[in-house]
Amino acid sequence: MKYIKVFISEIPWNCGWYYSAMSVYERGNEDRYSKEEERILQANNRKFNSLFDYPDNSIKTSKYNFFNFLPINLFEQFQRLANAYFLILLVLQLIPQISSLVWYTTVIPLVVVLSITGVKDAIDDVVKWLPGLPSLYLKRHQSDKQVNNRSVLILVNGRVEKDKWMNVQVGDIIKLENDHPVTADVLLLSSSEPYGLTYIETADLDGETNLKVKQAISVTSDMEDNLELLSAFNGEIRCELPNNKLDKFSGTLSYLGDTYFLDQERLLLRGCIIRNTDWCYGLVIYTGPDTKLMQNSGQSTFKRTHVDHLMNVLVLWIFLVLGTMCFLLSIGHGIWKSNKSYFFQAFLPWEHVIASPATSPILVFWSYFIVLNTMVPISLYVSVEIIRLGNSYYINWDRQMFYVPRNTPAQAHTTTLNEELGQVQYVFSDKTGTLTENVMTFSKCSINGKTYGYCYDANGQCVPVSLKDKVDFSYNHLADPKFSFYDNTLVEAVKSGDHLVHLFFLCLSLCHTVMSEEKEQGELVYQAQSPDEGALVTATRNFGFVFCSRSSETITVIEMGKTRVYRLLAILDFSNERKRMSVIVRTPEDRVMLFCKGADTIIYELLHPCCASLAEVTMEHLDDFAREGLRTLMVAYRELDNAFFQTWIKKHNEACLTSEARERKLTMVYEEIEKDLMLLGATAIEDKLQSGVPETIVTLSKAKVKVWVLTGDKQETAVDTAYACRIFRDEMDGVFVVEGTDRETVLQELRTARKKMKPESLLESDPINIYLTRKPQMPFRVLDEVPNGNYGLVISGYSLAYALEGGAELELLRTACMCKGVVCCRVTPLQKAQVVNLVKRYKKAVTLAIGDGANDIGMIKAAHVGVGISGHEGLQAMLSSDFSFCQFRYLQRLLLVHGRWSYNRMCKFLSYFFYKNFTFTLVHFWYAFYNGFSAQTVYDTWFIACYNMVYTSLPVLGLSLFEKDVNETWSLCYPELYEPGQHNLYFNKKEFIKCLVHGIYSSFVLFFVPMGTIVNSERSDGKDISDFQTFSLLVQTALIWVMTMQIALNTTSWTVINHTFTWGSLGLYFSILLVLCSDGLCLLFPSIFHFLGVARNSLWQPHTWLCLILSTVLCMVPVIGYNFLKPLLWPVNVDKVLNRIHFCLRHPLPPPVQTKVKHPSIRRSAYAFSHKEGFGDLITSGKTLKSSAFRNSRKSL
Repeated sequence: MKYIKVFISEIPWNCGWYYSAMSVYERGNEDRYSKEEERILQANNRKFNSLFDYPDNSIKTSKYNFFNFLPINLFEQFQRLANAYFLILLVLQLIPQISSLVWYTTVIPLVVVLSITGVKDAIDDVVKWLPGLPSLYLKRHQSDKQVNNRSVLILVNGRVEKDKWMNVQVGDIIKLENDHPVTADVLLLSSSEPYGLTYIETADLDGETNLKVKQAISVTSDMEDNLELLSAFNGEIRCELPNNKLDKFSGTLSYLGDTYFLDQERLLLRGCIIRNTDWCYGLVIYTGPDTKLMQNSGQSTFKRTHVDHLMNVLVLWIFLVLGTMCFLLSIGHGIWKSNKSYFFQAFLPWEHVIASPATSPILVFWSYFIVLNTMVPISLYVSVEIIRLGNSYYINWDRQMFYVPRNTPAQAHTTTLNEELGQVQYVFSDKTGTLTENVMTFSKCSINGKTYGYCYDANGQCVPVSLKDKVDFSYNHLADPKFSFYDNTLVEAVKSGDHLVHLFFLCLSLCHTVMSEEKEQGELVYQAQSPDEGALVTATRNFGFVFCSRSSETITVIEMGKTRVYRLLAILDFSNERKRMSVIVRTPEDRVMLFCKGADTIIYELLHPCCASLAEVTMEHLDDFAREGLRTLMVAYRELDNAFFQTWIKKHNEACLTSEARERKLTMVYEEIEKDLMLLGATAIEDKLQSGVPETIVTLSKAKVKVWVLTGDKQETAVDTAYACRIFRDEMDGVFVVEGTDRETVLQELRTARKKMKPESLLESDPINIYLTRKPQMPFRVLDEVPNGNYGLVISGYSLAYALEGGAELELLRTACMCKGVVCCRVTPLQKAQVVNLVKRYKKAVTLAIGDGANDIGMIKAAHVGVGISGHEGLQAMLSSDFSFCQFRYLQRLLLVHGRWSYNRMCKFLSYFFYKNFTFTLVHFWYAFYNGFSAQTVYDTWFIACYNMVYTSLPVLGLSLFEKDVNETWSLCYPELYEPGQHNLYFNKKEFIKCLVHGIYSSFVLFFVPMGTIVNSERSDGKDISDFQTFSLLVQTALIWVMTMQIALNTTSWTVINHTFTWGSLGLYFSILLVLCSDGLCLLFPSIFHFLGVARNSLWQPHTWLCLILSTVLCMVPVIGYNFLKPLLWPVNVDKVLNRIHFCLRHPLPPPVQTKVKHPSIRRSAYAFSHKEGFGDLITSGKTLKSSAFRNSRKSL
């Protein structure tokens, strides 16, 4: 496995605080900002700020309200051309000269369709299931109301008063308390912490739960919580307009004649949580829709499936066919009227009605337009909505997608996207909380050449851990009860006083930047900049080395029950290039010690030669850890000579004070002392993936579904997770890293990567290049390209900003789409949505986005299908999603089982529905040649009314709700079955043409076979039966027979319901037919029921049944022949898979042993810090020092 950097460049640190990515895109601002260049506001002056018409702090996530529901919903529904078509048809039916059907035959179905769809859309927008409370439903409007009505403390007239979030206005000063969310985007003024520091958690913004720090400017931090000073504060802020750049803010504060520069370090964003800070005050800068969180949330869009788009196109085609037929029939009528109508004047006296010869064909055109309207039956859309609703309930009811620990089922929040789940080609996934549980655990370690963390049986064989092996830490009253370890030998080594083991844990308890806080007496809570650090410090705490507190000069540790204070001399801070950090301390015994931890590849090069043999053993242990997908780092130390240290510290101070090339000089000074280290061992931390994630990724890859990870986390952590999840694999031919800091560099890196994957793609003769040079009009599609191997791509958010520019976005798309896996790290929420939109815009593929946090809402809304994980980061993603569940592993079942079934069912339904209506309608076309093109119908009026709604509705619904070509087990065992949906093989324009041709042929048979049977025929008693009513009954009965046989032929999985619906509908037809033709009805209502005794007389004739059998056979033989020959002559991959399944069903094999996906990787992850570079300087500066009252509470430990 080789790790390729196609271009080497450094990312300057000042690119962002917790993002190294900066979006170059900015959403268009509202009209009110179009003439503004900056935002101006004044603290504590609502009258002044009201002049600028800033929005209030309320938010709205729902699509509809009471007033706009009807117009917006009707507008969306009439985007379906069929609905608009029936509205036009209704208008035509109100014209008596052309209407052959009464108006209410269209009004009632149209109103029913619009009402059912409207109610369903309202439910989709309003009702949201609340996880954990099965009996409670949370409405979006109520959710908005709940957020808008949260309490906040506002400074009003020198007093702090409670008010609602929605009443907060720009320029207000608000008070925020510990563990409370930030109300709006506010400028930090002061806090309870020294130097105006405030600690925040940004999980809802970037998915990271790591602690971050903000600092107020000195002129306001000195106000602290003095309400008199805060109320008198009248500073004027001039800052940038609202935008979506989370890592960027610039402005100025004018106060008391001085001007102060403001940046993102001073801004608390809505969605952050205040941590480890008792209180802070802030000045509201942006409210409601102007906050950066809402600017990144994306717009609510009306999502329609590819099937809906296709149906609109097909409806246009049907209009053309319908118009062509009406035109031909009107011409036929004109010819007939000119040549034949004279002989029928006694029956058709039109002269007193028709003003001119040209008028009659025009009226006949529109009459046939009404008669043939069933080419696009309105019941189609009702049936589609019922099918989608039923398939949505299957998702809700799936017990295998029910997450027991939270008592939470999977939930379909919309009923319009089910078949889209069967066509997904690209999955865009968040990392933290979606692929991972966002929990780091200390799993194993190696100390002085011995591994700990494995369990062994009596024979010395390694066995899986079990609960009985769990270490009992009850002897340590400071231990964290949530920590688990399963090897008692390490505890015994600690208790026995093993010097190197103690030194190992001492190193871990000192070498970090963790903050400690005492929530209650004796209860320590750690706030870590990196989850790795939190896991390591928690582990040392349980093994008897308890980190208690720190100041700018000391670190207090309780070692095996004894309190020891170490003097902190220096912190050699972490950086992405160094991949390590060190601390230098003076022990109570007056020894100067350097403790270091970092990436094994880096530490290995810094070891003393005497550690060579130990290093080799430790590297073998690291290989073992890496095979299990664990995150590893090495631990080492060095005892320093006091004179050497004094000389070195002078160099260090000089480097710190220099203004030129400070970072480079500091690095050189660090390297002078970080050498000749003595190896202590290594740690292995499990970045706990959600259960079944690697298996799910592997299964999806077999189904030709590409998974891209879009995360706000740093590159190293994201890549580690990609390997652990099997998105990247060691057997890949390479992983390209794009990290350029300008557009030209990024473009060159992408082209270099594409050249390696497919050299000919850079040639002018390449078909795609030729196509692009023609500058095709939008929208156009970029075809798939096949690389010469398996590759992966890693790109940072900063580079992605340039890659998403107009000139480079196609280069990014072509390169990324040739890779098996893509990781975009340090991306903003808006960039996530932009990547999704890029693929949507240029690839003919269905996209799915899945995430769990508010920072994922943009891409969830942007994708064709949005899936929310009900995780630890609230309900924002779930409320904005189309589907939700608790575990990523359920995605394979959602796609490969429910999605595939829904797509197959919908395709079978559409094929059958179009076929049956073409057949039904086109019989009128053939009949026109025998009735003088007079727009008369073949069928009885009641048959026309009942055909779609009664006779043929239940069988097709049974097929569409219960059909399973293979069961769920085979669907998961053979992911290749998913491929037809991705290429839309089962219903497309070609299949539609087949349905049309099949319908033309069947209508021809169903008209002329009964015609040949009935012409000049007699009953056995010699009476003539060559009449219209007998012919009509024969045609409609043959039609019902053929439709029943066709649905039976399409059904693969027969259930009791299918049998009941299919054969019951056939029996129902004959029952209704006998009633409609009965003497009683026809004599009581002769003007309504005209077919007196026709059924009784016709069905007893042998030639009637011979005609029915012959018509059915002639219609079915071509279908049976095609279905038999197609897999033999034109096989596709899915046919081969189905053959294997059928073979397995006939010759069952022993069930395979289920094995967990192995992680053969020997690639070791580097030290995974997520905190800000330079955080060590913040600690040593003393700015993190708590108040004296808090320090005194530490002494109680």
